[in-house]
Amino acid sequence: MARVMVAMSGGVDSSVVAALMQQAGHDVTGVTMHLWEGDGDKMVESRCCSMEMVSGARRVCAQLGIPYYVFNYQKDFKKHVINYFADEYAHGMTPNPCLACNRDLKFRVLLERAEMLGFDALATGHYVRNEYDGQQWRMYRSADMRKDQSYVLHMLGQKELSHLMFPLGGMTKPEVRALASQLELATAERPESQDICFVPDRDYRSFVRTQRPDAFSNGDIVDTAGNKLGEHQGIPLYTVGQRRGLGIAVGSPLFVTHIDASTNTVVVGPQADLRKARINVDRVTYVAGVPFDNQFRCAVQSRSHAPTAPATAYVTGDGRVEIVFDEPQDGISPGQSAVMYRDEEVIGGGRILAQ
Repeated sequence: MARVMVAMSGGVDSSVVAALMQQAGHDVTGVTMHLWEGDGDKMVESRCCSMEMVSGARRVCAQLGIPYYVFNYQKDFKKHVINYFADEYAHGMTPNPCLACNRDLKFRVLLERAEMLGFDALATGHYVRNEYDGQQWRMYRSADMRKDQSYVLHMLGQKELSHLMFPLGGMTKPEVRALASQLELATAERPESQDICFVPDRDYRSFVRTQRPDAFSNGDIVDTAGNKLGEHQGIPLYTVGQRRGLGIAVGSPLFVTHIDASTNTVVVGPQADLRKARINVDRVTYVAGVPFDNQFRCAVQSRSHAPTAPATAYVTGDGRVEIVFDEPQDGISPGQSAVMYRDEEVIGGGRILAQ
């Protein structure tokens, strides 16, 4: 029997995890991370830790007869997720807040607290698999590819994986729902939310404006030759690949192809300019701790829920990799992650840089 801390969001997935851990004979404690900010910062309550979700998690723990605690991580959330989110948009990037929350809160701060309190493992409701092969820990995609979350967990390494449990990695979402109903868990019918947890109305631009008002200054919209075509009202209002809302009429469709925060310039061009044969990636981490080689074949996922594309990775040092695709790819956004796979196994990944 192990002492297992279960990270509980109040949703059906983490509720089932708590039940499975208890059924396996472990000494289980449920915890929720309290992440929302007060009115002073004019922030909305995070859906993933709202009072409703906390109530759901507490009810499930009461059903199971296990202890339940709420840990306050408001300051950490502001520092590692909110500030990151706003700063990236202010610099012309497209951030992934779920990745930052996983990297800096759930699998660093919370995991460290679990170890400090004497727990043997931290279990979560993420759809991903980790296995020990006798020499090292490996991470694999979920059995349910529609729910696979390895893209936002690619930064996990040997130390983290040795203390983590992902009981849902071999299950499908319908199986999880069915088990929750069978166990009559209080959260069995709770719907899922696809919104950014702290921007429930999906209006991220207004949210960034409250956090980084200085980033909303007028600048030029130019074509690839540098000719001015119009004026923008702030870099955070634009993302690479955007077509609507440019306020430019030139007779043919134009897309945002590049954002230069240093000159406060938005560059537009034809759709063909969005296709990338190669990308540069920084802040690269590897599940094994080191890359397979200085050059290796892999499949690369360049945005959440996107299909992978075959490529060759060239390790250039200083946590950087150049990825060369077999065929040019659409939908490449600086600030998103490029995650490298070998079949179902996660190799690692990093942040896509502006080209």
